[in-house]
Amino acid sequence: MDIPPDSLTTGSLTPDALAVARGIGRLFARNDIWCMAEMPLRNGRRADLMGIDAKGQVIIVEIKVARADLMGDGKWTDYLDHCDRFFWGLASHLDRACMESEAFRPNQCGLIVADGYDAEILRPAPLMPLAPARRKVEVERLARAALRRQAVAMDPRIGQWGGA
Repeated sequence: MDIPPDSLTTGSLTPDALAVARGIGRLFARNDIWCMAEMPLRNGRRADLMGIDAKGQVIIVEIKVARADLMGDGKWTDYLDHCDRFFWGLASHLDRACMESEAFRPNQCGLIVADGYDAEILRPAPLMPLAPARRKVEVERLARAALRRQAVAMDPRIGQWGGA
């Protein structure tokens, strides 16, 4: 299921999640990682943040600002097939103790704590390399989505033409 990228800029992120995304975006920018919010994936999921680092590695961040949402998320493992590195991005007020449990696979996931101003990596995300062909597909999809969003931002009517 492909969702048109221009329809999702940050629509489903709450104000608290947007603040966390902004803090993570600032951290990433300082580290030459450029990301985009609300990136639809080919499996029908939507990554809260998806980006590319200076080495061409694909990074996904799943943002959580409420304990119930964090504890009830059973879909997050669906993101692992679409990135080289996966991070949890948590609001600074959340208790992070559960992130060390096997349910959250600490050996496969990094941990970032953020607010609206900045972020800090508490646990680096281990590299779990995508197959080169898969990485190429993900990078191209991300690039096309970013370009489409930019074009629609300049001219909203342009979104009526072309594919997703």
